[in-house]
Amino acid sequence: MGKKLYTGRYTTDNDEDIVVFLIGMRINNRLAIRKWFPVFKAMPPMIRELYENKEELGFLSMESFFGLRTTLLITYWRSIEDLLAYAKGQKHVTAWREFNKKVGDNKAVGIYHETYFVTKGNYESVYGNMPIYGLAKAKNHRLITSNIRTAKKRLSVKE
Repeated sequence: MGKKLYTGRYTTDNDEDIVVFLIGMRINNRLAIRKWFPVFKAMPPMIRELYENKEELGFLSMESFFGLRTTLLITYWRSIEDLLAYAKGQKHVTAWREFNKKVGDNKAVGIYHETYFVTKGNYESVYGNMPIYGLAKAKNHRLITSNIRTAKKRLSVKE
């Protein structure tokens, strides 16, 4: 595995607003490789750019999932403004232009994204016996103590 496991229950701080952006593609026609492969191939350079310029771009972290037909990237951002600015950047604009030129409305491959703006105090997380993962890669990873043992307490919900 290679990743250090943190035994016990951990959480993250929820003291800042965050943006969760999900993006992915679905292969609708596996035989149409010329349509879906360029879409698949467009992501690694953008991911590399994000990790190489995290602070200036407002990118915090990501996780990726690959299924038989569908891929999904869960990304965490500092703000909506940072995400929108990246969408207007050269690498993304070029990839989007190429997608529209090569695929457009061809149903061989689908793309999707969802954006969630989450205000501070309105998210929580639990990681049990896990490496640093997901939101914990983007925020402060800390041990769950008795004062934040329940989701209600982590969310600061009044009992």
